[in-house]
Amino acid sequence: MKTGFNNEKYLKIQSEHIKRRIAQFGNKLYLELGGKLFDDYHASRVLPGFQPDSKLRMLSQLADHAEIVIVISALDIEKNKVRNDLGITYDMDVLRLREEFQRRGFLVSSVVVTHYNGQSSADAFRHRLERMGITTYYHYTIDGYPTNVDLIDSDDGFGRNDYVETTRPLVIVTAPGPGSGKMAVCLSQLYNEHKRGIEAGYAKFETFPVWSLPLKHPVNIAYEAATADLNDVNMIDPFHLEAYGKTAINYNRDIEIFPVLNALFEGIYGENPYKSPTDMGVNMVGFCINDDEICCHASRDEIIRRYFTALNRLAEGDGNDAEVSKISLLFKQAKIDITYRKPIIAARERAERSGVPCSAIELADGTIITAETSALLGPSAALILNAIKHLAGIDHAIKLIPQTLIEPIQRTKTDYLRSRNPRLHTDEVLVALSVLSPHDDNCRRALECLPQLDGCQMHSTVMLGEVDRKIFNKLGVGLTCDPAKKIKK
Repeated sequence: MKTGFNNEKYLKIQSEHIKRRIAQFGNKLYLELGGKLFDDYHASRVLPGFQPDSKLRMLSQLADHAEIVIVISALDIEKNKVRNDLGITYDMDVLRLREEFQRRGFLVSSVVVTHYNGQSSADAFRHRLERMGITTYYHYTIDGYPTNVDLIDSDDGFGRNDYVETTRPLVIVTAPGPGSGKMAVCLSQLYNEHKRGIEAGYAKFETFPVWSLPLKHPVNIAYEAATADLNDVNMIDPFHLEAYGKTAINYNRDIEIFPVLNALFEGIYGENPYKSPTDMGVNMVGFCINDDEICCHASRDEIIRRYFTALNRLAEGDGNDAEVSKISLLFKQAKIDITYRKPIIAARERAERSGVPCSAIELADGTIITAETSALLGPSAALILNAIKHLAGIDHAIKLIPQTLIEPIQRTKTDYLRSRNPRLHTDEVLVALSVLSPHDDNCRRALECLPQLDGCQMHSTVMLGEVDRKIFNKLGVGLTCDPAKKIKK
């Protein structure tokens, strides 16, 4: 796929900027890490060329001087909040993140459970962590947060929270997702460090919204669509505009919390080194876009993708109308509708002609490939076969997997595994191709084209099952589905 982002430039100028910020505060800096550290797929989708682990690669240079604190909200534990890109709950993702960080050479010192108010599910999670030898702390709900500055900046506010023990100069505070309370943990630590005679600093490392892009730039609108469930709103930073006379973009939660940070810094240092929420950030991503139109196109696709994700959750009883309505309004800001996404039109037109569930994918060169449900294959499995045959230059009439091989697999599924659906899923098709590839050159050539699906856009006229969704996610395919469930016969 075409790229619109210079990843190597980003690694260089971002690391230099963070090092300067660490030096500014001496020997103790709390770095709030927004977004994902080593699997930032949202950034890689809206900024083609951005690598999902770019932030980790950059911070790895500081691993010997850094430790990581993972934050999770008790509210997210209680409602079993799920990371949509991975399909796992936030509490499970805490364990996954810890394991991944440690495997890559980082020290993970503790976990902080925020928004704690006696939830039994949070207590159970803490006990589980402690049985695993993981130090866990509670940070409590504060009445009137973030506007009641007098209470927050007191022993009954931040002073009530557990003090998180840290040993290294750089403390990276991260979480499975947004709204976990990372900033509050950092501010609470500044308050409690000051009580212990330690003058710590704070900075924010968050990719979105991109402060140096216009408010209504598609990249920033895509971020608002991604956080529609949190009701985040991108805004012009009024503090930055007043201090410098320049427009910078931030979002409502950072702007709302700035008076708290201002009061806290004034209490610690006598003055606030930051004149605006934007000043707190260290994000340099906006200076590494080298093709704005490519990033704009990718961001518009992402807005539509988020819309269908919200519709699917609503259809499954796990979403809300407000989220769907908000993203619908963002369509107007981005000047698009769902027909902007070509695979949607192609899949729906074929479904209308055939009367069965269909799917379509747009390849890197703009070619649209479609497929439909058959007695042997579901629409997603058929689409993968059609797409990689096209990419390998194999005639469409050639059957890569003979029916004599498909039918025994179907019998195993229905007779022995008691599945109601005899059709092959994407993973089963790929396994069958792999088995045939040593003896069939067409199968080998088709499999070798799978990496070319990375970054392609796909639509299905029915909601796909978990297995198929995960396969397309691993292949890097941007998937949308109509909020229609498969009819079980």
